[in-house]
Amino acid sequence: MAKVLWIEKQIDYEPQGIMSMSAVLKQAGHDVQLAICTQEDPLDMAKKFQPDILGYSVMTGSQHYYFKLNQALKEVLPNKKVYSVFGGPHPTFFPELIHQDGVDGVCIGEGEGAIVDMANAITNGGFEPNIPNWWFKVGDDEIVKNPVRPLIRDLGELPRPDYALIYEKHRPTRESPIKHFMASRGCPYNCTYCFNHSWYKIYKREKRGYQYPVDYIIETVRWVKERYELEQVIFLDDLFIVFPDWLAEFAEHFSKEIGLPFFCNVRANLVTPKKVALLKKGGANTVSMGIETSNDQLRNELLKRRMSREEIIEAGRLLHEADIVLTSTNILALPTATLEDDFDTMRLNSEAKVKYAHAFLFQPYPATELGEFTQKNGFMRGSFEDIGTIAWDSSILIRDEHEKNQMENLQRWFALGVEYPWLEPLIQRLINIPRNKFTDIIYWWIHKLWKGNIIARRVHPININLSVIWNNARHFLEMDA
Repeated sequence: MAKVLWIEKQIDYEPQGIMSMSAVLKQAGHDVQLAICTQEDPLDMAKKFQPDILGYSVMTGSQHYYFKLNQALKEVLPNKKVYSVFGGPHPTFFPELIHQDGVDGVCIGEGEGAIVDMANAITNGGFEPNIPNWWFKVGDDEIVKNPVRPLIRDLGELPRPDYALIYEKHRPTRESPIKHFMASRGCPYNCTYCFNHSWYKIYKREKRGYQYPVDYIIETVRWVKERYELEQVIFLDDLFIVFPDWLAEFAEHFSKEIGLPFFCNVRANLVTPKKVALLKKGGANTVSMGIETSNDQLRNELLKRRMSREEIIEAGRLLHEADIVLTSTNILALPTATLEDDFDTMRLNSEAKVKYAHAFLFQPYPATELGEFTQKNGFMRGSFEDIGTIAWDSSILIRDEHEKNQMENLQRWFALGVEYPWLEPLIQRLINIPRNKFTDIIYWWIHKLWKGNIIARRVHPININLSVIWNNARHFLEMDA
């Protein structure tokens, strides 16, 4: 039996990858524990648990935090052979981080089969580095680079994600009546700000997206519902309305067997009256749609979204008439975009009847087509290493400092401007105030309080009591989001 310790800096919501890998590891007879750095000392936990494997799931921007922590963890385990392995989006597209001090393995792509094979090899006492999906460091300078195995095509063969790993450790997530699930993996589209096109360079001959069977999803949600507080189900995946037959089966069974409202992601050019009716039948009360930008050239040529302004407005109309709350995602400060483009995006959200508009400042993530375009054309200040873990604080693009200040300030006022279009003249003035510690705090609180109020009251409405208000508010304010 191998002992695996996952390390997470903080828990914003259920980490789907870690829960799935924990489930397959436990199914194979291994011992899995989780350390959450914001609520316990991972060094103390590692000394007590004495893991064989230290696991990190890493997003771009967080890698340096985990590199430093990993070194500290290895120092408190000097007399034990422990493998430090890194997986997730950043290691998948930048496996060269294997050269970082203290990193023993990098997992590329899906991790379930890879982590079980590694744990089994350690348990059997004859560890060999020839395991698909892994790059391993052997000795001081040799790197073994293995090919990837095929994607998991029948997702129903996977065990139920290990929700207990998170809920038994993290009280805010356990007690929240809003919980997160996945109904599919993959995406058929090639938006330039997303890693999707790079993913399918790794998996060249794979189908672009696999759905979990409906009965698998029903049983997973039912298992959580029977054991923990649950009033609203959040589906995080991109494929939710792509396949009409799957959506029809889901709508038929979820409403009858679970009977809870749910949230999912939609795409404007896939929203039809029939699909809206199925969403309503299944119990959808809120959906999210990527608008990103109102400028046709930016949206369709720079971002490759392949949808019209009219389709966005029509999708909003259909959802509004079905009494389904529409939220949106938007990207401000895109390369070649102007402040007027961002204000027009705010207006388009109002026209599409968006009930809460999430606005992010563009970050040129490496391994994305748009990130590479930004760097190649000299739009970026610094390098990819300067990208932070959050996308709503500051832009690293090179542009006039005054316009940069305006765009960063607009991000905080954007949702209010969508809700109350008559505020635009005031917002036009407020964004001109230079950023400093005082204005940042004021604007941050305005943004946070409005977002928290709308999400709790409109986007994810739940039964409210003082305990729920206190726990959710404390967790919400502690999060970077």
